[in-house]
Amino acid sequence: MTYALVLNSGSSSIKFQLLDPNNSATDEPFASGLVEQIGEPLGRVILKYGGEKHLLEEPIPNHSVGLNRAFELMSEHGCGPAQVEITAVGHRVVHGGILFSAPEIITDEIVDMIKDLIPLAPLHNPANVDGIEVARKILPDVPHVAVFDTGFFHTLPPAAAIYAINKEVAGENGVRRYGFHGTSHEYISQRVPELLGKPTDEVNQITLHLGNGASCAAVRGGQAIDTSMGMTPLSGLVMGTRTGDIDPGIVFHLYRTANMSIDEIDTLMNKQSGIKGISGVNDFRALAEMIEDGDPDAWLAYQIYIHQLRRYIGSYMISLGRVDAITFTAGVGENAANVRADAMAELEMYGIKIDPERNALPNSGPREISTDDSTIKVFVVPTNEELAIARYATELAP
Repeated sequence: MTYALVLNSGSSSIKFQLLDPNNSATDEPFASGLVEQIGEPLGRVILKYGGEKHLLEEPIPNHSVGLNRAFELMSEHGCGPAQVEITAVGHRVVHGGILFSAPEIITDEIVDMIKDLIPLAPLHNPANVDGIEVARKILPDVPHVAVFDTGFFHTLPPAAAIYAINKEVAGENGVRRYGFHGTSHEYISQRVPELLGKPTDEVNQITLHLGNGASCAAVRGGQAIDTSMGMTPLSGLVMGTRTGDIDPGIVFHLYRTANMSIDEIDTLMNKQSGIKGISGVNDFRALAEMIEDGDPDAWLAYQIYIHQLRRYIGSYMISLGRVDAITFTAGVGENAANVRADAMAELEMYGIKIDPERNALPNSGPREISTDDSTIKVFVVPTNEELAIARYATELAP
């Protein structure tokens, strides 16, 4: 049996999965794991394989050592590169700019082009490049494929993609809406037509990727026409630690009045705001417990979150004109029944009716949570970005 290896390299971590991209019976990986705390005094490599969890703890100074240790741990337990046939390696790359609209076979030239995009994603693309360069050295005879988080949103019409600022300044600095979580939104938008029993090009839908980072997209006939994240993953919905949409004048106000530096404002808006900024926590389970205990800040944070989510759902219903389905995915979207219920509350006049019993069921795969007579169907569909990347990599591999 052949497998695709999927790598998601972060600044201090590497997530990896070994998948059969052609397995339609289950989305579960053959093996999966995580290298974490790279560059810290003590790192960890975690491997899940054969129903068991294996752990290695030692200093991991860089990505090269981390990936090598991961392969050694896999080999030790019978699922290493020499023991299973790896036909392709898929790499998640956060930012493809306007250069990349589809997955690409990785060459030296492609790596250089991804490096050129680092100013657009300074926290993500450098780590993505590290993972690519290390993996190509370790597995030089296997095709490597880059799958871009922004690629799905290459179809945005100009009215949705272009910001109303001076066009020369925007053009010189790459300022436009790029969108993120694209692999997830694309995966979900391909699964929903299957659930509806309709061709993809006949389905209009709103996809809601709600995790610690959150975004939504309007998809017409399989093509994205709008999305909430913009030039960076900071805009749009309220998130775990990120502001979502705010008045941009707040940045100037904090700079001039609070004497905050640009870096301090960046940290504030990306890491100290959102749900955490209001309530003190960014985990929705902790937030729910605080609400149960009557914490007013937790309740306010939740209300702000729902308010912004409903604003986007409403605006995308107008943009699409006709909506066939609304789908929740990712950690919060798949597991927080209260978020789904409150986001869809009192929308019967628009043909949206939620079945409370269906909505309350635990996360157990794709399912409908709307009533049988709901004009707009509402679904919960677990996302699987890794499987999507594995399929792209396998399709492109020569």
